Amino acid sequence: MQKGKDLNAVKDALKKKAAFGPDIDIDSFDEGTYEPEGVDDLEDVSSELKDRMVNVGVMPSEEARSGTIMFIDNGMCHCSNRAQEGLELMSTRDALAEHDWLSEYSWKAVDPSKDKFTAKSYLEDSDGYFIRVKAGYHVKDPLQTCMLINKNKAIQNLHNIIIVEEGASLEIITGCTTKKNAEESLHVGVSEIYLKDDASLSFSMIHNWGKATGVRPRTNTILGKNAKYINNYVLLNPVGSMQSYPGAYLNGEGASATQNTMCLAHGGSDIDIGGMVVLNARGTSAEIMSRSITKGEGRMIARGRLVGNANGAKAHLECRSIILDDGGVTLAIPELESSVADVEMTHEAAVGKIARDQIEYLMSRGLTEDDAVSMIVRGFLVGGIKGLPDNLKKEIDEAVAKANLGS
Repeated sequence: MQKGKDLNAVKDALKKKAAFGPDIDIDSFDEGTYEPEGVDDLEDVSSELKDRMVNVGVMPSEEARSGTIMFIDNGMCHCSNRAQEGLELMSTRDALAEHDWLSEYSWKAVDPSKDKFTAKSYLEDSDGYFIRVKAGYHVKDPLQTCMLINKNKAIQNLHNIIIVEEGASLEIITGCTTKKNAEESLHVGVSEIYLKDDASLSFSMIHNWGKATGVRPRTNTILGKNAKYINNYVLLNPVGSMQSYPGAYLNGEGASATQNTMCLAHGGSDIDIGGMVVLNARGTSAEIMSRSITKGEGRMIARGRLVGNANGAKAHLECRSIILDDGGVTLAIPELESSVADVEMTHEAAVGKIARDQIEYLMSRGLTEDDAVSMIVRGFLVGGIKGLPDNLKKEIDEAVAKANLGS
């Protein structure tokens, strides 16, 4: 637990509902495992676990990866570093014990009294992963992390810290999932990300939960001068309740942030997701792009907020949704706020359906109706979104193909 925090305020926050999304009783969940059995070689895990990993973009072979961090429930079971020089990987607790200076970053980007989920993580001194790229170092291959829930009706409670130092760059692929017998669980992931001057980070999250899983990520990113941040979030499989509203704070001149969200709300899924970018310095820029689809009686809320606090800031917000079936609910909530005159901020929002003539045209070219709908959906999800890694596009294609969207 970090010093300097108002402990009473944090304890009071244990009763504080999140600002958005359905309330969840965190006391109804058991504690997940804290000391899972270590995994030396990811190729040796069970076939079920291996399939779950691959479905969220995590390669057991670690081919074309700079390293891998894996957590089962609340404990680290694997940590490998192929990049070695310039890249530091370990658990958050180990990092805080090894680096005295890290206390200046821990719980500084995310307020532990924000809601019951951050409060629980802070008060229980949750572990997680620590990633640091040293100044001037460019990590060639993506780093992959995997968060797996193994115990049913348990809470996975993690606190992650990422620091990309001056002039350094990194790409992270994070896959989060559950085992088949652990779908009635809760994931809470607090992530604090710091990008120093001229640093660059591409951070892609692929989630594949269960039909009854609760998911509550809490992420904030702080950017220095000319820092560049791209955040991609993909959720295309059923989930119980998902609520996330990551923030990016552009504090250095010339910093830029892009948040891309691609979600499919299946029947029974309740998704409330979005993002906020605060432009605090001259010449900063931001883009929030949301693509969402509802199927059956799925519920989808897409939020986006841009705050312009400095002259010369430019930003764009776009929320587009498709409703495949009657009974689904979608709500787009774009917000623009400015406290200065010389800013340029725009937004677009659209809700609609797939045109029947598009489907019939593709069917006339030999596609089945399911294949035609899937092709249109794939184009809708990735169309107009810049900076998507090729491997992420592949994961989106495969997930859409499995979703039976035309039926």
